[in-house]
Order: sequence, then C-alpha cells, then structure tokens
Amino acid sequence: MRLSRGSAPRFWQRGVPAALALAALTFTTPAATATPATPAATATPADREAGCAHPSRLRVPGAEYQRSACLDELTTAGTVASGHTDPADWAGLTPKDLAVPRGVPGIQIDGYFPDTSATNTNHGWQHDAQFVIRLPDRWNGGLVVAGTPGNREQYANDRAIADWVLARGYAYAATDKGNTGLAFHRDGKAPGDAIAEWNDRVTELTRAARATVAQRYHRPPSRTLVTGMSNGGYLVRWQLENHPELYDGGVDWEGTLWRADGPTLLDFLPKALRAYPVYAAGGDGAAEAARALHAAGFPAGSEFLWPYHHKVYWDLTQRIYREELDPGFDGAVEAGTPFCASGTPACDTDYDYAARPAEVRRAVGKIALTGRIGEPLITVHGTLDALLPIGQDSDVYARMVREAGRGPLHRYYRIEGGTHTDALFDTFPDKLRPLTPCHRSAFTALERWIGQAGRPPASRTVPLPAGADPATLLTDCSLDGRDHLD
Repeated sequence: MRLSRGSAPRFWQRGVPAALALAALTFTTPAATATPATPAATATPADREAGCAHPSRLRVPGAEYQRSACLDELTTAGTVASGHTDPADWAGLTPKDLAVPRGVPGIQIDGYFPDTSATNTNHGWQHDAQFVIRLPDRWNGGLVVAGTPGNREQYANDRAIADWVLARGYAYAATDKGNTGLAFHRDGKAPGDAIAEWNDRVTELTRAARATVAQRYHRPPSRTLVTGMSNGGYLVRWQLENHPELYDGGVDWEGTLWRADGPTLLDFLPKALRAYPVYAAGGDGAAEAARALHAAGFPAGSEFLWPYHHKVYWDLTQRIYREELDPGFDGAVEAGTPFCASGTPACDTDYDYAARPAEVRRAVGKIALTGRIGEPLITVHGTLDALLPIGQDSDVYARMVREAGRGPLHRYYRIEGGTHTDALFDTFPDKLRPLTPCHRSAFTALERWIGQAGRPPASRTVPLPAGADPATLLTDCSLDGRDHLD
C-alpha cells in the first residue's frame, strides 16, 4: 500500500500522554541554527524524480509490512499536515516557542516488524514493533537511530530529535520499542521481557535501516549514531555496550539506569512517595521529610518541581515498572493501587527493592547496564532532574564506565538547571534551562570526535549562565565556553 503525497492516515485518538512515565522533553532550534553538516552526497533533481517515482521499491529487511511516500517535507513542518507523524505522540514534549526547521524533502517509510503484541494502534494497524524511516534527498552520509522516551510510540522524537538531524542531512529511523502505553508490562512471558524487547527492537531497526539507506543512496552510511532521552538514553547505553559494531557513537540524554544491585528507580521512588505527603502537609515533620527526599537523591533546589512530579510521575512510574519487574509484589492486582498510603497492604509506597526475592534482581539483570561501552558516548543530564535524580543515575553510570576501563570513550556533562522534562522550562523559565540545546551541542561534539576533528571538552558541570534570557537558553548551550550549536 502506498501513501500518496498529502494523504493522512488515521491515528488512534487519545489525549496528550503527559503522564507517560519517563517521557523526556526536547525542542528544535530555528532553521537558521539547523544548518546541515557538509553533505557527503546530494540528490540531483533527476535522482529525486527517479527515487520518488517508485519509493515502494525500497524494501526494509525483515519488515512484515511497510508503505512508502515521497514527501515535500520530512520535518514536522510538513508531516503534521500530510499525516506522516502523530502530534499526540509528541504533544507536550517541547517548549512552546520552538521553531521548526523546514525544507527537507525525501522519502518516508512506515511499517512494522513481526510481533505478537498490539499496544500500538497508529495507522489502525493494531500492531507493535512499528517503525519510521526518513530518507532526505540531501543526504550527508549519516544515519541517526532513536528509541522513544517513556512508553511512547515511534513518532515521539519527531520534534525533539528527528526535525533537527533531518535538517542536518541525516537519514533517521525510530522504533516504538515493541510495546507501548501504560500497560506495556503485559508484553512478554516473564518479568523483564518487555523492557528487554526494547533493546532487541533498536538493534533490529538499526540493521534494517542501514540496509535501507544503502538501497536508497547506493552505499551504506558512513556513520551511524544512536541517541535518545530517558528510556531512549538507556537504549543508547545498552546498544553501545552490547552492539558497538553497529554504531560509530551515541548521545545519551539522561538515560534510565538499570542494574541488579541498584540504584534504580525502584529504590528511590518509593522513598519519595513516603516522604512527599509529609513534606507537602507542612508542620513539624516537613523538614525531616525534605531531608529524606534529599537523601533519596532528589537534589536540593528542586523542591519547586516536587508537586508536579508527585502528581504526574513518581507514583505512576513506580507502579508500572515495578509491575514489569516484580509482578508478584501485589499478587493478582495489576500495577498496584495509585497513591496508596503507607501501611496499605501491597502498597508501592512501601516497596523495598533490597528486601525482594532474588528473582526480582534476576529480572533486572536481563536489562542491566555494565558501563562497558565500545564506542564513543556523550551523556548529558540535568542537575535538577526530579524524576531520575542525577546522583542516582548518570553520576553512577559515569562511574561504572570508568570502573569498566572505558573512561576514554565517555564524556559526561552535568547541566546545571536542567530537569527531566524540557516543557517545564515554559513554566519555570527563571529557574530552569532546557536540555535540548545541550543535547545538540553534545551531538555536534560527537560528530567532531568520531570525525577526528577534535576531542570533546572534558567532562564537567556546565554552569547555568548568569542572567541568560530564555530566548538564549532555548538556542545555546556552551559545553566549554566555545562549543556552540552549528
């Protein structure tokens, strides 16, 4: 089946997935700052006409179903109107003042790989393992692969990552990770299987996308980069540890940390759920509760973010990921009882990962990280992350990389004033900075690193510029005082 230019597939009608756990937020820079890297190959008008005459001739290896379209615009400046993205998938994930690059014609391929689950209803397919591959006419020789944040679908990174890298000339591929939504934990036969599938689906897509790129441009990509935020950042780490042969490097944006001996979110979120109601109530116990939250990893200075995270993220995230990895905790109840008070039977507020049976650690072991990366990796993480506290996540992962003897392959930038969700910058522009420009500075630094044009700045805490106005913070993040967006 072929999607004609301008056709609009019908998407599942759902609300903005603002409560999807571990959904990191980004934005795109104005077209003027999204200058493509020097193209290694540029399609001629004749080549474009030939490619778009029969886009369905491109076959994605292993795909069970696919459909292709030639589009005048591959960025969200055009795909919203043409129906080749799902705004509900990335709604709420970018600051309101974000400009969108445009002027990127090319081919888009949508489809899915064989799978037995059906949580993703995009296009009316009722089928998981959905993917999107975008092939710009003006190609710079590279491929960017991304897995989605949270439990979102394959279009979740369209504003955050795809728009910008497509404007730079990269081919782009993204996967829904094989299961989506708040009941993702129903997938798989055993605890940990649903998350383990995420890793397999990124590997699968990377191999297929590389082959598809070679078909379109008559040569394989000269560089393949993997990037993503939150759960997507976890996927970057895992891929570079387990399949470095597929990539030239990656950018990890506040990736989720999983390790059998902790820390994981199953360690610190129950502590937050116990302490926050006491803190919020005020009175004699509030100061002690605040100390408990700080001790759990939630940084001093992030208190203004706690009400939102308690309402939207902490409880939901704890319950659905605990259900995936430790379903026996609450017996036949699925994903616990929302916002249950401490002392309630089988309440996630009282969950104690360290006291759980060994089989729970074995489930986490299926998805655990080691730090043994095999290609260059750059990590960015905000110091005010109130969902995955930096001291319990990327600080630990950076140490794991060093202890594994892979420190020379890693750069780690702690971004002062950054939090887990960039959209909160709209609410607190005087207290936060968006991480998107920092991700992009890291991405361009990675390009230079793997291109042997210069090593990135040393790992460091990147200070929040004194007196910087919101417009500047939306478009700039200097990693060393000189490293600006191209």
